[in-house]
Amino acid sequence: MNQQTLKNSFTVSGKGLHTGGMITAVFNPAEPNTGYRFRRVDLEGTPVIPALADYIIDTTRGTVIGKGDVRISTIEHAIAALYAAGVDNCLIDVDGPELPILDGSAAIFAENIEQAGIVEQDAEKDYYIIKEKTSIRDEETGAIITAYPDDGFSVEVMVEYNSRVLPNQFAMLDDIADFRQKVASARTFVFVREIEALAKGGLIKGGDLDNAIVIYDEEISQDSIDHICDMMGVEHMQLGNFGYINPTPLKWDNEPARHKLVDVIGDIALIGRPLKGRIVAVKPGHTINSKFTKKLRKEVKHTEVQAPVYNPNIAPLIDVNGIKKLLPHRYPFLLIDKIIEIDKKHCVAIKNVTVNEPFFQGHFPQEPVMPGVLQVEAMAQAAGVLVLNFLDEPERYSTYFLKIDNVKFRQKVVPGNTLILSVSLATEIRRGCAVVKGYAFVGEKVVCEAEFMAQIIKNK
Repeated sequence: MNQQTLKNSFTVSGKGLHTGGMITAVFNPAEPNTGYRFRRVDLEGTPVIPALADYIIDTTRGTVIGKGDVRISTIEHAIAALYAAGVDNCLIDVDGPELPILDGSAAIFAENIEQAGIVEQDAEKDYYIIKEKTSIRDEETGAIITAYPDDGFSVEVMVEYNSRVLPNQFAMLDDIADFRQKVASARTFVFVREIEALAKGGLIKGGDLDNAIVIYDEEISQDSIDHICDMMGVEHMQLGNFGYINPTPLKWDNEPARHKLVDVIGDIALIGRPLKGRIVAVKPGHTINSKFTKKLRKEVKHTEVQAPVYNPNIAPLIDVNGIKKLLPHRYPFLLIDKIIEIDKKHCVAIKNVTVNEPFFQGHFPQEPVMPGVLQVEAMAQAAGVLVLNFLDEPERYSTYFLKIDNVKFRQKVVPGNTLILSVSLATEIRRGCAVVKGYAFVGEKVVCEAEFMAQIIKNK
């Protein structure tokens, strides 16, 4: 799949949850590989802050990113909507220190994204794939977030509060395509007992019953309620029975849990790459979310490229007999055994390295090592399959090296290893020439990489 951006710009305006001021945000298309970026158009020089975990500076009632003295808060709802829609690159112009809270959910962002449209870009999506269980725990709160391997992206959330109104709730999103229908309109929430402390801390100046679910679950004196109303700049009210005091009913019985799920998606998206994995969050909040996201982000930064997923139990897309129909190579120079992934831009091949390879007789008898040049040749053969597979009468063509650049050998390849060879076209094929980037893996480790150009020539 290729990266995507917005087809057209769109604008949202409204109060900031914490500042209370009117804020306008314009969501614009962006170039491939730029990710999500916020630009403070109200400040001199219009500074830009990348929406990445590296820049998270606060998690008090929302996710705040900052760079130097510049900051943007309450970004999670917009980022969740962009991520769920499959938008990889977006430049967001904001004329204040936070995004507008709107109705307290991600729904308006999601609606505008759909109306603006999405276009594909000429760059591949670079997924980060969860290949083994990874988790983080907060011993003090009991919060746990765990990521498990999965073919797609899904989220489960379990919330637990010491509250007679909101005790335990569960929410699940199995398919990110259901985001708008199942969770986007879930609103943020707050307990009445929390409001005074938040207001004294300079927060939620723009909060009201139209942009947050307000939960009354502990008896509070009328004087205290009046004081809270004065702080919030709203009319005095009488609170009767415990429950939700909003004039509009809940959209779902578990709306708070669904909103927490939106927050998890928005925070996880700050790893900077689309994710394949299943996220299970117990008692999530922006603090534990950001710790987990920073942990994943660290792994993403240290993983230059991930090995393709190889399941030997799955039948190959092209077996060795099919490879022989595409390539002229034969024993002892056919160096790939099967193709497990292929499309018009990339190919993944497998080479099982055995001690019976003829080159091991001389390289070296006492310590057999697969020659590096043959690893590059194996990658080139995978590239040959890639470019010839989509030609009519591929048996009438061959591919030849024109040049090889930036070759690096990272680790020995020995008998018993399984080489996973991943090759991708770096550019479109022009005048019969293909520029290819190749990696060879053993397990999760890169053992060899190279860039090369090959020419496709019709056989005589």
